[in-house]
Amino acid sequence: MVCDVIVPPPTRDPAFAAGTVRGGAAGASGRPAAAGRGAPCFGSGRSRAVAWAVARNTGGGRERARKARWGGLGDVAYTLILFVGALAVAPAGIRAQDPPGWWQGGWRTTPLREGVPAMRDGFTFCRLMYTSVRREPGGQGWRTDYPLSDRNFMIRLPQLTEAAVNTWEDGDLGHAVVRATDPELFTCPFLFASDVGTAAFDDLEVRRLREFLLKGGFLWADDFWGERAWRHWLDQIRRVLPEYPVVELTPDHPIFSTLYHVPRLPQIPSIQFWRRSGGLTSERGAESAVPRMHGIFDERGRLLVLMTHNTDIADGWEREGESEEFFLLFSPEAYALAINVVIWAMSR
Repeated sequence: MVCDVIVPPPTRDPAFAAGTVRGGAAGASGRPAAAGRGAPCFGSGRSRAVAWAVARNTGGGRERARKARWGGLGDVAYTLILFVGALAVAPAGIRAQDPPGWWQGGWRTTPLREGVPAMRDGFTFCRLMYTSVRREPGGQGWRTDYPLSDRNFMIRLPQLTEAAVNTWEDGDLGHAVVRATDPELFTCPFLFASDVGTAAFDDLEVRRLREFLLKGGFLWADDFWGERAWRHWLDQIRRVLPEYPVVELTPDHPIFSTLYHVPRLPQIPSIQFWRRSGGLTSERGAESAVPRMHGIFDERGRLLVLMTHNTDIADGWEREGESEEFFLLFSPEAYALAINVVIWAMSR
C-alpha cells in the first residue's frame, strides 16, 4: 500500500493542517473503505488527536475538499487532516511546569528517564546520547529537539499507521535515551541521533555501536548542516563502519515510498531560524542549500545508518504545535518520511 503525500500551501483555517494522500472509495462518512494499494493510510483511532480523510477534488481546490468531506465520496484523492487543536502535547504546557533538568530554551539537559521500557511489544523511539566536542549554531548536542520531537512522533505513529508503541509502567509513551555503552542499547533496534556534527565517540562507544549495527540495529542521524558538520560526522561514523561506503539515496529509492510517497527530501529548518530569516530554510546559506540523504549498507544490502543532512526532520515533529504555518509547511512530510524510515528499518 502506497500513499501519495503532497504538502499544500498554508491554509487560513486555524483548525486544520493538511497533507495529501491518495485514496480509494469511501462511504457516506468520508472515511475510506477497505485499504488496498492506493488507499488512504490511517491509524486505528487509538489516539486523542483527530485523524480523518476528506475528499480533495483535484480540479476544485481546498473549498471543494472541505465541502466534499460531508458527503459520499468516490475514487478521489484524500486529504489527511490533523486537528491541531486536539494535539496531545503542547510545548507551552510542558515548559510551564519547568521540571528539573530543563534549561530556559525548553530542551532538557538530562534524560526524562533512565533505561528503556520493560514492556516491549511495540515500537520504542530510542535516542542516542553522546559527548559533543564542538558546537554548531542552533544545536544542543544529543538533546537537540528532545524530548518533544520523540514524544510527538510516538503520538503520531499509531495515528498514521497500525503500529503499536511501547509505554512505561505508568502508561507514559515509551521513548528512551541510551548511550552506546548502555546494555539497554541492544533492546533498541531503532536509534535516532540529532546534531551529529558535534558528536565524538570514544573507542568503547565505537566498538559497541559497531556491534549494535552489525547485529541488526539501525541508526538515523539527523539535523546537521554544512560541510564542517558533514566532515566531522563522516570521520566518526567511518570509525564505526570503515569497510562500508557512504552512498547517496535519491528520491527514486524505495525508502521514499515505503508507505507514503514523499517526492523529495524536505528541507526543514529549526523554527527559530525560520522565524528569524523570514521563512528561509537553508540554515547555512548556500553551503546547505541542498538537503541530501545518505546511507551505509552492509554487503547484503541492509541499511545500517541513514543520514539526513542539511535538514532537521525532527523539528517537523517537535514544533508542530507552535505555529500553524510551520506545521502546514513542514510537518506532513516530516512525519511521512519518518514513518517510511521506521517501517523500512523495522522490516528489513
